[in-house]
Amino acid sequence: MNKKTKKITAYIVGLGLLAAAVVFFTYYKVDSVQVRGTTHYSDEEVKKMVLRGPLASNSVLAPMIYSTTDTDDVAFVDAFKVTQINRNTICISVKEKKPVGCIHYLDSYVFFDRNGIFVEGSKTRDESVPYFDGIQVNSVVMDEKLDIKGDSVLNTAVALSTIFQKNEMIPDHIQFDSSYSISLIYGDITVQLGKDEDLEEKMNRVIAILPKLTGKKGILHMESVSTDTNTFEEEKEPVTAENWNGGYDEQGNYTGDGEYDENGNYVGARPRTALDEAIENWNGGYDGEGDYTGEGEYDADGNYVGPKPTQESLDAQENGSDGTSADEGSSGEENQSENESDYGEDYYEDNEDYSSDYDSGYNDSYDSEY
Repeated sequence: MNKKTKKITAYIVGLGLLAAAVVFFTYYKVDSVQVRGTTHYSDEEVKKMVLRGPLASNSVLAPMIYSTTDTDDVAFVDAFKVTQINRNTICISVKEKKPVGCIHYLDSYVFFDRNGIFVEGSKTRDESVPYFDGIQVNSVVMDEKLDIKGDSVLNTAVALSTIFQKNEMIPDHIQFDSSYSISLIYGDITVQLGKDEDLEEKMNRVIAILPKLTGKKGILHMESVSTDTNTFEEEKEPVTAENWNGGYDEQGNYTGDGEYDENGNYVGARPRTALDEAIENWNGGYDGEGDYTGEGEYDADGNYVGPKPTQESLDAQENGSDGTSADEGSSGEENQSENESDYGEDYYEDNEDYSSDYDSGYNDSYDSEY
């Protein structure tokens, strides 16, 4: 075979291999990726973690290249396994670590399995894993059993976690006190379970009762399986003008100032606001001639008491947002005093007759009229 023939043969073989490669990657192109076995990550997060190269688009090569147990940089995962479902579909199976609970240690969350072994650490909390407050540890070492204070507290934590997983009723957190009595926190409801006794039956009752307490705040006593002691101690918020729900008469008609709610339940009169108190203590309501106006700046004796209080004026006074500071106010008083010393004497001398007439005439006429 001469050189020319060899070149032609090589060229044909090359074209054949290229065509075969094109057919191979086209025929086995991945159009769909399934994800199974994860509760900590979304499907998209798993795909980004596993399928990190161009060969991930081939359903034959991806299982050989991307199955791995090298997951040190991925929390809660032991291994990823990629398999071919059909020529256009692959599946990523996630083998997750199975923490049953977590505690806060130093500046991180420590996750442990049912044997108390430290399986993972994270700066953020996983809401799907029960969080225990009150479990004390002397030290934590990865892949070793936590050195927990208290012989039975780990068994209690594992038992509770198993119950929560069955019923999907994971509390915001679980609290152990110094004697290892258990409290479950569900929003504004605290469930006191007491000691580690009859936990399964207690939780069955808790699960049945909690939906009935929606919107309430208080303590559900479940320290015993005796129904006589299963009581709810509701915490009532003090009634204020903001949360007062009255305004209806006994027939349920809205009046705006009634003492009943819309269901006809007695709730008492509307609580007084700070503005109500300020207006009651305000002595104004009269103009400079002693006529009652309701909005004036003088009291019944003709003394200046300022304008009628408003919510805006109260807010400004409370927040100090009236535009003046204490120093500015002091400065203003000094300036006023200086101004009075400059022209006040002439002013008061010029208006001495007016002031005298006002004090005597106004007060006499006002007293005689009222």
